[in-house]
Amino acid sequence: MNDDKIREEINEIIEADIQLALNDYIEKEGPQGFEGQKLNAKVSKTEVDKILKEYKKFKKKERSNLGQVKKLDLVDQHGRQL
Repeated sequence: MNDDKIREEINEIIEADIQLALNDYIEKEGPQGFEGQKLNAKVSKTEVDKILKEYKKFKKKERSNLGQVKKLDLVDQHGRQL
């Protein structure tokens, strides 16, 4: 996946989660002056970029040789995980 597609997916997930929390709060507490208005959630580009950077770092480790060994769930001669 390219960066733009990943960034777009991260943004959609975060916005949906925030929007659900806002909707739940409004249903629970009442509109409190927001009648007829729709609240929208927006996420800053820098925060999405931080998450993208962490995601790339995680994926890089996952693809490394040590990451492949961890996937195999190998143990040494004493039964300890490698």
